[in-house]
Amino acid sequence: QVQLVESGGGLVQAGGSLRLSCAVSGRTLSSSAMGWFRQAPGKERVFVATISRSGSTYYSDSVKGRFTISRDNAKNTVYLQMNSLKPEDTAVYYCAAHTKLGIRSRSSDYEYWGQGTQVTVSS
Repeated sequence: QVQLVESGGGLVQAGGSLRLSCAVSGRTLSSSAMGWFRQAPGKERVFVATISRSGSTYYSDSVKGRFTISRDNAKNTVYLQMNSLKPEDTAVYYCAAHTKLGIRSRSSDYEYWGQGTQVTVSS
């Protein structure tokens, strides 16, 4: 009964900011490593960021320095703060969870997925 629900997507202009949220139910957030992926129209889903159970973070080169992943275990919520947004950031963003060890950046390593939330960045 694990469920992940994303929110916070929307339309912003280039240079703007958005904060995505992912609410986790059915298990405690502390038991899972969390990740964010995105999929642009006509393209494959790609890795964005991940945060481990201990709080270690890792980012794709395309977002490093602009995006920040964090989590609030008490609220069972993971966040993706997106700053300095670019048109190429436009995509459906997905929250995902896995129970494996180590940093994971492959979609196939994640067992649970949210429904996605649309982020559109205008020129």
